[in-house]
Amino acid sequence: MMLAVIVISSILSLLYATLMLLYRKGWQEQRLFICNDAQPQTHISIIVPARNEEDNIGKCIDAILAQEYPNHLFEVIVIDDHSTDNTAGVVKNYKQSNIRCIQLAGHVTDETIAYKKKALSLGIATAKGELIITTDADCIAGKQWLKNIAALYERDKPVMIVAPVDFTNNGSIVQLFQSIDFMSMQGITAASHKLGLGNMSNGANLAFTRTAYDAVDGYTGIDHLASGDDYLLMMKMRYAYPTSISYLKTEAAIVHTAPQPDWGSFLQQRIRWASKSGKYDDKKLTAILMLVYLYNVLLLVVGVVGIFNVNYLLLFAAMLLLKTEVEIYYLLPVARFFNKRKDLLYFPLLQPLHILYIVAAGMLGFVGVYKWKGRKLK
Repeated sequence: MMLAVIVISSILSLLYATLMLLYRKGWQEQRLFICNDAQPQTHISIIVPARNEEDNIGKCIDAILAQEYPNHLFEVIVIDDHSTDNTAGVVKNYKQSNIRCIQLAGHVTDETIAYKKKALSLGIATAKGELIITTDADCIAGKQWLKNIAALYERDKPVMIVAPVDFTNNGSIVQLFQSIDFMSMQGITAASHKLGLGNMSNGANLAFTRTAYDAVDGYTGIDHLASGDDYLLMMKMRYAYPTSISYLKTEAAIVHTAPQPDWGSFLQQRIRWASKSGKYDDKKLTAILMLVYLYNVLLLVVGVVGIFNVNYLLLFAAMLLLKTEVEIYYLLPVARFFNKRKDLLYFPLLQPLHILYIVAAGMLGFVGVYKWKGRKLK
């Protein structure tokens, strides 16, 4: 029995280490984008779904209004998703002609499940821009955010642009853990796009053309799922335009947002994210997710058995050491990009939490029931 476990552990460890090395290679080969000084020409519509974001939406809009981008070339459309606070009031206090607020109430039915997709589709339907950018109400963008997205679009004409997102943190364990974990996913997103290991995206910083959105019929066909407005739309576009999705690697295009405040809401968020995996036929990404999940399950099982058997404990220690080393090696250049190298000092101490969360979120994500923004969704 022990021999079989060692063989299986060795094979999975080798595969996992190879995957981390590939991610580092992909990240390094994904070139930094250098924005030119040409005058922007693209009219952009920024779509911001918001639900009970009274404390955040003003900061989000202020950051957009501070963009180094011509005011007449962008508009901001906030879709108020049944907020019970003063979210809509905050938006309506802005008197600029390129800021609008739309109420989602009255546009949904009893059968509506995907409220965010409904909000996005409503905003896009009224948008005037050639390029659509989605972000979240709690996101803050740097002053050159729009300029860099438009520059990449005008240079290469992709139908979709995936751009980086960063979690801030207040120094607490729960936020530090999320910050490092999310940074890792952002690095994987860039690497996967470069190496063709499966596409990933995040709706907090996603751009696509109105023409391509209309061509794939928007969110139609994926609106029976509460989550996945970003990933599932990207997959529709990938099938229609297999070589026309770009990744924008530049610090100037990063949008920043706060992580979840506690472990419970963090787990609910990750269950929501995990629930959309497997909803499209992306065999490469499915295989990778399965490898990562099985490796962490095996680590957990070996660690638990190791409490009673020193041989398994030694095997667990060896696997954990390998996992930590290859992940740090992959993360070092990613952390440099996101200015988080000091955070990696805590990374080895957070490994047990990482294993537990991967196993729990993967299992509960398969069930697909979670609470988000005061709603119970599936």
